[in-house]
Amino acid sequence: MQRLLVLALIGFVAQLIDGSLGMAYGVTSTSLLLVFGIAPAVASASVHMAEVVTTAASGISHWKFNNVDRTMVKRLMVPGSIGAFLGACFLSSLPGEIVKPYIASFLFLLGFYVLFRFLYSRPGKGSTQEGPPGKWTIPLGLFAGFADSTGGGGWGPLTTPILLSRKGMEARKVIGSVDTSEFAIAVSATLGFLISLGWQELNWTWVGVLMLGGIVAAPIAAWFVRIIPSYILGVLVGGLILITNAKTLLLCIPAIPVEWHIGVYGLLSLLWITCLVGAILRQRREKRKGA
Repeated sequence: MQRLLVLALIGFVAQLIDGSLGMAYGVTSTSLLLVFGIAPAVASASVHMAEVVTTAASGISHWKFNNVDRTMVKRLMVPGSIGAFLGACFLSSLPGEIVKPYIASFLFLLGFYVLFRFLYSRPGKGSTQEGPPGKWTIPLGLFAGFADSTGGGGWGPLTTPILLSRKGMEARKVIGSVDTSEFAIAVSATLGFLISLGWQELNWTWVGVLMLGGIVAAPIAAWFVRIIPSYILGVLVGGLILITNAKTLLLCIPAIPVEWHIGVYGLLSLLWITCLVGAILRQRREKRKGA
């Protein structure tokens, strides 16, 4: 019963973050599941199975509120689905203990990416390129889909910032299109895992609890995002990913003495707090400018 409550909390927290940021459900939930001791392939498979429900609900909502660019969805969905399926098959063919440090390393790097992406850049600003997304979204979708399956997350953190960097693209259209296309990514990745792992490898109770936690969090996230700036939430997510995956990496590297672990956690926590303070100060500066 305790494990089910923890899994429900993981699903709740992951969806709360994803609903507030438009990304990081897979990265957050997979990171927490790995810390919880679940094998990488099973963790990623469980997350993607739960995402089939959560992304469907998110996509329908975005479509209803006209937050979807159909062209963008098509260009992301097909290559992303192919990449997700191949990534799932690739991950499932590797022994869990061998691949675990590599997955943790990928998530750790994504943590830095998310942290500094939201600390130093503003959604919708960056590149001077103009116009709707072109054919370059095809390789982007392929790579992001593959990374999403192998890392248990990465679709949103990889596609959303790149698309938002293009001048003239509406943030709500980007987020809505990425979330809508993610349904196909979750389905393709799940099929890949089921074919490679088999139905018996998944604990359907765990998957159901993850879904339930996400469903409960969805309306709360919609309210939460209205009062907390996205870059502050992004810094919180990035720091959470760093801390959770640091534990896995440190345990997989015997050359690092156990006595040093606390120091590593301390440095990462200091970095996290510093970035969070910077984000809060940024929010105050923007409030004074707008006053």
